[in-house]
Formats: sequence, structure tokens, C-alpha cells
Amino acid sequence: MGKQIQLTASDGHSLAAYCAQPAGTPKAGVVILQEIFGITNHIRQVVDQYAELGYLAVAPALFDRVGEGIALDYTDIQAALEVVGQLGLEDVMIDVQAAAAQARGAGKVAAIGYCWGGAIVDLAACRIDIDAGVSYYGRRTLEWLDEQPKCPVIYHFGRDDQSIPMDAVEQITAARPDGIVHIYDGAGHGFNCTDRKDYSPKNAKLALNRTLEFLDENL
Repeated sequence: MGKQIQLTASDGHSLAAYCAQPAGTPKAGVVILQEIFGITNHIRQVVDQYAELGYLAVAPALFDRVGEGIALDYTDIQAALEVVGQLGLEDVMIDVQAAAAQARGAGKVAAIGYCWGGAIVDLAACRIDIDAGVSYYGRRTLEWLDEQPKCPVIYHFGRDDQSIPMDAVEQITAARPDGIVHIYDGAGHGFNCTDRKDYSPKNAKLALNRTLEFLDENL
């Protein structure tokens, strides 16, 4: 359904994005923010899914500042961390803003992110112009809890997520008093991703339904 397009950030950087249009007039725009593995097949599937649900969906290739076309296997965690370590958050925000500008052609815009992208959603809600945020298991949110989102944000965490223990979730919840936080029993890290061992169909469906209700209320 989707296709690759090129975006231009405010500093002149050109980056790829996977974009999908709905069949009819879009309800709104959504920016899909990748895990630490790049624009994987799963991220493209999420973009297509949101287009099928009626949204103009755009997934910017946030790794393009390091190298074009980076998409890693879910077992290549060290390589993924090395790529993320080469990115400055200011540049990431510029690139997310470019994707949001593309999606804004459909009206209001939400950022929806997973893993690293889930944390980037929270940061985008604090720093750039979006109307709502949906954060799935974003541990790095802990790094900027002194900042506050300027738009509504919903957070999804798995109770069995070893990379985001419950004390970390409690810190995020306390620092985001206006946020909507859901914790999913029996869910580990990446429970929304069909290509990961912790994929939980039941919890993924519940989180999606809650997300769609949230988007209906805020876009």
C-alpha cells in the first residue's frame, strides 16, 4: 500500500520515509516512529495498518543521518545501539518535525512510536508541534523527565518488560501526571511487534483499541 518518499528537514538534510495514504479522505495524520532497528518490515506494516484505518501515515527513516537504508535484524541489538549513539536528539527532532509537516496535510497530527521511537514520541510531545503522542515501551523517556509534554500522550508498557522495570514505569508516571498510562499483564518488551518473540496478540489488540480511542478524542 505504501511507498517511499523523500523529506527535507529544516537544516536541509534529506531523509527517506515510508508513507501510506488511506483510501478516502484521511481522518488525520500520524507519524510512525521506528524501533532502534530502523524502518523494518514491521514498521512498514504499521504504516499500512494506520492507512487502512483511515490515517495518512508517515515513517521517517531517522537513521538516514548515519547511513541510508539501515534496517537491522531484531537480534542485532549492539549494532542498533551503536547507530542510535551516533544520533543527536536535536537532529532527530528536526527529522520528526519534517515528517509531521508531511502528515499535517491531513489535518491534526499524532506521533506513534515503539521502543526507542516510543521515547522519541515523548520528547517530540515536549519539543515540537504535534497534537498527540502514543508511546509504546519507551525507556529512554527517563532521560528527559524534567521536560513536559505540550500535548496529550498515552503510554503503553508491558508488566514483564525486563528493559523497563516497574520502578522505571512509576518514575515516568509520576513525572507525567497528565499522561494516560496503561500496563499490560503478561506483556514483555516489543509486545506489539509481530516479528519479536514477545509479541502478544491479545495485548497488542487492546493497546491498539485504546490508541484509536485516544486518537479519536484528540485529533
